[in-house]
Amino acid sequence: MEENFQFQVESSTKENTQKILDGLNEFNLSKVPALASIWTPLDFVAKDQEGNVIGGILGGIGYWNGLEIKALWVKEEFRNQGIGTKLLKQVEAMAQSMGATISMLDTFDFQAEDFYLKNGYSPIGEIKDFPQGHRRVYFSKKLNG
Repeated sequence: MEENFQFQVESSTKENTQKILDGLNEFNLSKVPALASIWTPLDFVAKDQEGNVIGGILGGIGYWNGLEIKALWVKEEFRNQGIGTKLLKQVEAMAQSMGATISMLDTFDFQAEDFYLKNGYSPIGEIKDFPQGHRRVYFSKKLNG
């Protein structure tokens, strides 16, 4: 690259964001072939008897058959009643039936660290003092039985 190479940095448009993602996907898939669709969403809600949303899980399977859990939430007054575990187990079972071999996620020490430990997840890393005075913890779990 030339020493005098000029470029500018600016806010990304939706089209540019897609170009970035397409470029990253093209590079990744040139190194390791896809085992599944680029992204298969697995998003579910739990509702009470009146049909109100009291919890939910957002996740999906990426192209290397990994279940990625982006969010799991249960309304405070419904916690510790098995709702989160049921949502998690359902998504894990569905993902496994679709070929997923591992699940991965992150949480904060003040959120659901103990919940994931109780559900068979192993910590694989953390960022200390983020947010200040806390930890962001990364987990994984093998889904092969």
